[in-house]
Order: sequence, then structure tokens, then C-alpha cells
Amino acid sequence: MKALRVGPLPQAVDVGRRRALKLGGLTIAFLWTATSGTASAAINARRQPGDAAAAAADGNPPFAPNAFIRIDVDGLVRLVMPNVEMGQGIYTGACMMLAEELNVGIDQIKVEHAPPNEELYSMPLLGGQITGGSTSTRGHWEVLREAGAVARTMMVTAAAQRWHVDPSTCSVARGVVTHQASGRTLGYGALAKSAGALPVPLKVALKESKNFTLIGKPLRRVDSADKVYGTTQFGIDVRVPGMKIATVKACPTFGGRLVGIDDKRTRAVRGVIDVLMLDGAVAVVGDHFWAAKQGLDALDIEWDLGDNAELTTAKLREALADASQGSTPIVAREAGKKPADGKLVEAIYQSPMLAHATMEPLNTTVWVTADKCEIWVGTQVPTRCVAVAAKITGLPEAKVELHNQYLGGGFGRRLETDSVEQAVHFAKQVKYPLKVIWTREEDIRHDIVRPMYHDRISALLDANGRPIWYGDRVTGGTVLGRWAPMAMEKNGLDTDAVECVAEVPYDIPNLKVEWVRHDMPEGLLVGWWRGVGPTHNLFVVESFMDELAHTAGKDPLEYRRALLQKNPRTLALLDLAAEKIGWNAAPLPARVGRGIAVGEPFGSRVCLIIEAEVAPQGEIRLRRAVVALDCGVAINPSSVEAQIQGAVLFGLSAALYSGITIKRGAIEQSNFHDYRSLRMNEIPRVELHRIANDEPPGGLGEVGTAIAAPALGNAIFAATGVRLRSLPVDRSLLVQNAAALKTVVAGTLDGAGEPANGAARRV
Repeated sequence: MKALRVGPLPQAVDVGRRRALKLGGLTIAFLWTATSGTASAAINARRQPGDAAAAAADGNPPFAPNAFIRIDVDGLVRLVMPNVEMGQGIYTGACMMLAEELNVGIDQIKVEHAPPNEELYSMPLLGGQITGGSTSTRGHWEVLREAGAVARTMMVTAAAQRWHVDPSTCSVARGVVTHQASGRTLGYGALAKSAGALPVPLKVALKESKNFTLIGKPLRRVDSADKVYGTTQFGIDVRVPGMKIATVKACPTFGGRLVGIDDKRTRAVRGVIDVLMLDGAVAVVGDHFWAAKQGLDALDIEWDLGDNAELTTAKLREALADASQGSTPIVAREAGKKPADGKLVEAIYQSPMLAHATMEPLNTTVWVTADKCEIWVGTQVPTRCVAVAAKITGLPEAKVELHNQYLGGGFGRRLETDSVEQAVHFAKQVKYPLKVIWTREEDIRHDIVRPMYHDRISALLDANGRPIWYGDRVTGGTVLGRWAPMAMEKNGLDTDAVECVAEVPYDIPNLKVEWVRHDMPEGLLVGWWRGVGPTHNLFVVESFMDELAHTAGKDPLEYRRALLQKNPRTLALLDLAAEKIGWNAAPLPARVGRGIAVGEPFGSRVCLIIEAEVAPQGEIRLRRAVVALDCGVAINPSSVEAQIQGAVLFGLSAALYSGITIKRGAIEQSNFHDYRSLRMNEIPRVELHRIANDEPPGGLGEVGTAIAAPALGNAIFAATGVRLRSLPVDRSLLVQNAAALKTVVAGTLDGAGEPANGAARRV
């Protein structure tokens, strides 16, 4: 690493005084609550007594809204991370941000999972110790760099005092301070104790981007080697002495309950130890998983299917449509007034329920004793898990110890605590540590699904086909209202439900966006799914934007270009994507089309163009996917590319194949055969082209997912003339000849009905 001379730099940051803690090494704590201004302003504003306790505990400090940097006497830098690693590469990005200012290599940093503590480790953008919403890098950007700069400054000061020289005559490289004139050197480990006795400086200087040596470089992930060697421990890998393994089956219907069991055949299965029951579920415990699974399959169970026994997807859709027209909406945003004149275009869009289907199914290991509850789990919400376990066991939260693990995928599913609650209830019934593993079928059939949505969207076009007004009435359930009701707007608005529809990137002078809350029947819980509100809303807005371009008789690219003249940053992305795919370079073959989608989700800006071919039999072949991205500073370009590629494929999988349907009160899908993903032979080439700048980092993990569906739908329309307004793709609509496809009605919902005012137009 290139040495950095420590001296006055242009970006001085006011850190405020924090007590340096003597631990035989150097420990620095920084608040993670930078809700406005710089992270340092938050540091100045709050001083936490928990910092000292956290540092005193050293290897396992209590949580608080602080990031802890520890430099041990052997020179090892330890970073305790409040965010969890679930495949998004956040541990690598965090190490790079810290190492950049600390002047060490990322190979010199060890990352530790942070223990649960809201007071210390609450994330600013989410208001809790939570990983989600593509917020980790955005929340870390200032704080981790400042923390590294403070630690580096204190190390240099300690060395300079020992040598009786001016600190500005010293430089640092790979954790070694060098006095340039004399050639003397001291490593961070040798300086840790004396540096820890110094006062924390009031101001530090951060590097300018032109001096970055790590940030912006495509580096290998810090967790890759262990995953290749198979030594990374996920929740499902946990082993505790004396542990037994259980697998479970819950009532198939929402809100149903267990009536009784006959376990005679189950207990005859070799390796079965016990059968445990709850009000709505049963578990079979075995010496190993296969014994538990065979025992569960042999169990005779009687269920009371409850009030939802006749619930179907069709009934839920009908109820959403009725609520859209019959309920009083909440106005999310209103600008200008609806003009009296203009060409009216209307459409109805539907989005399905979705399961998360992570590669690692849900699992929790719990050991409950008289005075302690110990939990091993991979979770996005450790403190919430502690709280529910304390409530179930009757123990104080201080007696609940949670060990967070690597997550084999999250996608929002591990923001929920239901599987942990269930495991604690079962573990209370036994004397041994109990690992509870959900099968894939249980995981999908008892997912907390993404809500269904029903959108009534419309626009008025002027004589040139330009939108002079648009309105969208979004109808659906609220996750926020259940998960964090205190975060709802004062008027009852769930802002996530209208994100990326209430603020569009285009120059449209008048608009009105409304939300109708329509909760699902009791027992059918809805949760956040990767991409949250933007995943649903960008499908509606960008598909409808294509409809407007078609009505106006204009090219979809040029139509958007005209509406982005006041938004040059996003316009540049549109132009870049069009250039890279060769939008007008040559005519496309028959039944091949390209679809554009533009969005500004999660603090980033993105344009995706999909090129797809639709066979006369309705099969879809994805030929290319070209992404133009502006995510501000790219901490690790390799991670950026991986995240975008994976997220786009995740979103395309959902649009093509995924949808949760209900029959007789139960989810019909059960595994990857009927809730499938793109397979290797179906994956298109995904090209990423990034616009580099010095803007603060935007989110990444969900950006590609949110933009995928509308680009695909628009490509299918360009190839066939069929406008798809509901997902997943219904291939039966595509099994027609090209002439017949031109009669599809734009205002219908898969041909199911006209808009209320009968103003549908023909494509």
C-alpha cells in the first residue's frame, strides 16, 4: 500500500472528544447514528456509557449505536460489524472503508459479528440494529472512514511523541508508522497501548478521492476463501454438544391450529427421540435430521383448518380490486392540478405475492435452561430475536445470548422472527440444545410473503403525446404497519408502499399518487421482499411509461429522453445503456424485442435494457441484459458487478416464474420445481456499465431486482405486441400469431375486465 504522509488535508472532520479506553490495545467507538450532516456531528451529540462496557468486554462487547475498532498488541485490527453478511459483500466493503483511512490492508482486519444491542449498534437509516433496504454501505460511508482516520491519527501521534518529532514528518503504510528522516518504524501493535492513552482528536482529515488506494479497486472478498474451503459457519452448520435436531410441520392454512396427533408410527422410526407440539405446529426430534424427517413424514396429524380454509388467490384479488374503488385513499403526493383536457390512457396492473426462497432454509438452534437462553441463528434483526426469546422464556433480555451467523440468503425473510419464536417454544419443552430446521417445503409454504398489489394508473397526454398529468392509486397491504407501526406517516401512509411511484425521475408537471391500505385476512402475514416498494412500483411506472410512448407513437428511448432533460444524471444512464446495446444500430429479428426501464431506487440510479426473444409457443429466451448504473462512489467494483448481476437475475426469475398462489387457504407452491428460478442455460449475458463520480455511495443489493420486471415486460411487448400487466409472465398470452396479438386491450387486467370508466384503448 502506498504510504500516506500525515498532515493537514482539505477534508477536516470534527470528531468530538471520546474517551480512549486502556485495554492493552487501542479501542475506538463511533456512533452509527448519522441521520443528518456528518457522522461526526452525531458523535459530538451523543456519548454512550455503554462504550466503556463494550470495550471492557473486549472480544464480546455489548451492542450500542457504535462501531468498534480494536487494534490488539499483535497489530491485528478487529472490526465488530452491526450488519450481517448474507451474500451482499458488506464485510469486504466495510473493511475497505476502514482500511483506507487506517492505512492497513484489508488482510490485516478481522471482522466479528456484533452481538445484539440496540443502544450501541442501531443503524441510522433503519432506526434499529437491522440489515436491509440496501442501507449498509450508505450508513457506513462516513462513520467507518472517520473511525479509521481517528485511529491512524492517534497511532501517528503516539509514535511522534515517542520519537520527539513532528507528526507531520511521519507516514503510515500497512499499519507501520515511519519517521521519514530517520527511518525509524513502529507497528500499530507496538503503539496500541500508548495510543489508547491519548485523547481522541477533535478533528481528523479524510483522504480526497484522488488519494484512495483501496476504495474503488476491484478487490477479492474477505469471506471468499473460507466459503471455498467450507469453513464458513452458517446457521444450519451450528453444532452444540448434546444437540438434537428437529424438523417441523405447521398447519397448512393461515391461522389454523393443531387438533391432535397419532405418533405411534413416528416413535417406531429409528433415531426418533421425541414429538413436540404447539398450538399450530408439531416437531419431531431425532438424533439427526433424516430420522426427524422420516418421523415427521410418518406422523398422523389432525388439523383445524380455521376460518381461511376456503381462501383463494382469486378472492384476494377481488378484494383488492373492490378496495381500490370503494375505500378512501391516503394521498401520498399531489403536485399541480389535473388538466381538463388531454388524451386519457388508463391501465390496471397486478403484482403477486412472492416467497423469499433463500438457499439456506430457516433454522435456529436454541438451548433453554433455568437461568439462560442461548440462540445460534443467522438473522437480520438480532435484537428483535432477543426480545421475543425473552418474552417466551420469561427471562430478562440480559439472560438471552444470541450468536449471529453468516446468512445463506436473506432477501427480507430473516427480518422476521417467527422461526426463532417457534424454535424457542419447542426448546422450552426439552432439556437439551435443539436445532430446528424447516424443510424447503415448510419454508415456502409458511413464508411471510410479499403483499399483492393492485394499481389503477392513468395519464393525460398533450397534443405531442407528452404526459401533463399522471395518477396512480396503489392498493395493497402494509408491512410497515405490522413490523414498525410507529414509522408510519401521521396520516397513516406506508411510505414504502409508494416509493419510486410518488417520486418519478421524469418531468411531469402534475401528478397525484394515492395509497389504499388493504390488509390480508388474519393469519396471512406479509413481509418485505428484496427490493421492497420499488420492486412493485417500478414495474408499474416503467411499464406504463412504455404504454404512453406507444400511445404517442414514439420510440420508448426517445420518449424517455424528452422527459429527462431536467435530470441530466439519469439521462446520462439512459444514453449509456442505449449506446452499449446498440439501440438503433440494426433491425432486430422477428419476435425479438428490447425493453427499457429507468429508476432511482435506494439512493442509486439505474437503467436496464433487456433483449428477449419470444417463440411462437410462448417460450421466452433472454438474449442480453445491459445495465447502466450510477451508484456514486463504488467501494469495490467487483462487488458492485456481482450485486447487480445477481439482483437482475433474481428479479428476472421472479418476473418469469415466481408467484405465490393460494388454494383452500394454503400456499400451493412448495419447492423449486413450482417456485423456480432461472437456470444456468436460461441466464442472459448481464453487462454492467458504470458512470463513476464522487457522489456518496448508493444502495446496490436491491437495485437490480427492482428494475428487472419492467424491462422484461417492455421487451416482451416490443417482440410480440402483448402488454403484460400482471406477473409472473403468462405464456398462454404469447402463444398466438403476431396479427392476433395486436388486439390486446391496454386497459384490461389479462383480459379480465375493463377499467371502471370504460376508457380502454387498443394497442
